[in-house]
Amino acid sequence: MKRASPLRRLLAYAARHRRTVYLASLCSFLNKVFDIAPEILIGMAVNLVTGAPVPLLRFLGPVHPFTGLYALAALTLVIWVLESTFEFLYEVQWRGLAQTVQHELRLDAYGRLQKLDMAFFEDRSTGGLVATLNDDVNQLERFLNGGANMMIQVLSTVVLVGGVFFYISPKVAVLAMLPIPFILAGAFFYQFRLEPLYAGVREQASAIASRLSNNISGIATIKSYTAEERELEAIRAESLAYTAANTKAIKVSAAFIPIIRMAILGGFLATLVVGGKAALAGTLGVGSFSVLVFLTQRLLWPLTGLAETVDMYQRAMASTARVLDLLETPVSLAHEGKALPRAAIKGEIRFDGVTFSYPGRKPALNGVSLTIPAGATAAFVGATGSGKTTLTKLLLRFYDPTSGVILLDGQDIRGFDPRELRRAIGFVSQDTFLFHGTARENISYGDPSKSAAQVEAAARTAEAAEFLDALPQGYDTVVGERGQKLSGGQRQRLAIARAVLKDPPILILDEATSAVDNETEAAIQKSLDRIVVGRTTIMVAHRLSTIVKAGRIFVLDEGRVVESGTHAELIAKAGPYADLWRVQTGA
Repeated sequence: MKRASPLRRLLAYAARHRRTVYLASLCSFLNKVFDIAPEILIGMAVNLVTGAPVPLLRFLGPVHPFTGLYALAALTLVIWVLESTFEFLYEVQWRGLAQTVQHELRLDAYGRLQKLDMAFFEDRSTGGLVATLNDDVNQLERFLNGGANMMIQVLSTVVLVGGVFFYISPKVAVLAMLPIPFILAGAFFYQFRLEPLYAGVREQASAIASRLSNNISGIATIKSYTAEERELEAIRAESLAYTAANTKAIKVSAAFIPIIRMAILGGFLATLVVGGKAALAGTLGVGSFSVLVFLTQRLLWPLTGLAETVDMYQRAMASTARVLDLLETPVSLAHEGKALPRAAIKGEIRFDGVTFSYPGRKPALNGVSLTIPAGATAAFVGATGSGKTTLTKLLLRFYDPTSGVILLDGQDIRGFDPRELRRAIGFVSQDTFLFHGTARENISYGDPSKSAAQVEAAARTAEAAEFLDALPQGYDTVVGERGQKLSGGQRQRLAIARAVLKDPPILILDEATSAVDNETEAAIQKSLDRIVVGRTTIMVAHRLSTIVKAGRIFVLDEGRVVESGTHAELIAKAGPYADLWRVQTGA
């Protein structure tokens, strides 16, 4: 199904601001009315000093020329004040609208982004998404700041000046306005040519933003592999591709202005020659001729700005299409559902025939069925790629199963509001992510209302208090983007503290101690013995020493549960788990 044009989609999105658009448009129109009025007053002044009649002054009766000049001067003052007033008003209205729409569009697009499932992010680059939310939205803002007003004023000029021309001299009016259809046809032609070109420019801008974002995030890897020159060449190639796309669009856009100038010259010469001959012949007043000459400039020269406006419009529409495409991306996971009061959660978890495949890949899980009793501690172990982490992602509803169901206390988790479900789960990932902020802010991220004492208690439980106290500003030390000022083990302990402070009825620990040394792991393990009491805990582990106390251990292989039991039971079975244990202990 073919989508509507970006402009129609934008107008539909901004329909709630229709009143502001109408008011801003009216101010733009009235500004143009009073902007062209002084040229008409010049014609009156010429008639006045040459003794010709001035119809506008007839209401004063017989007046001395000086009195007439004073009257025209007063009228000019009023017109200039009104013109300036409406210029102020349309600037305020259009720029206010630009700020409001870009703010709402960015928030709505980001809000939609947060609702999309993880599969969406696997197919997109972070830099590209940032470019859409930032650069593309700003491009629309720039058009609303000036381009919309310019388009309205050009149209208003054609209508108003054309009316004056036809009133004074229809013959001159026809000749003067003859280039306008050609100018407009050229504008639409160039708009058609520019639309795909600027879409390509925005794609290249997204590509270079993605590359830069990726390289900055991986700067340590680039340095360690001395790949600086290679990456510089890659950025140069992306930048040249962006420059080439922009240059191609600029060449098409730049050709528009000279063509318009030639058309304008024809209209101006027609007014000058035909109107001048009429004035010399006495069929056209000198004052009227003066008005036509001045208004020809007012009528035709603003059309040179049409090229810039079309250029700005096409850039804005290309960007608008990208933002609205994001905004209209379907949400595959429903974000409505039943509430999940924490007090009502017992914590029994059941996977019933769960199968799941990542897009374009073989099944990560294949008919998994298992039960974790409420308040129990269960562990998932197995080789890399066996499906351990996928089980936790499905429980968090980052994805929904391809088939089968996941039940919490006997209810399908798809019936709950995903936010309610996730509030009930504390998650510590093996890929620890910390935000650019203080250690205290990162620990209390799940519940910013927690007191300083509660934050510090959670840090002690996670064995993080000692290193936090040693930091320059203690808990108020800024940890850097992604926590880069901390070691891997320190980041992991902060993540554990964050989950502890949340105090959820269900806790997921995905390789939660993989980045700590043996001594710290032993200390954290003692803490975990206290943390897991009274809550359902799922532990994903490669290091089997961390899960020997689990009430139930599930061994996965190629997406299937191949055996389960306690540590002692599985050792006695002498199966896959026992083999893993022997490898890790050297037995």
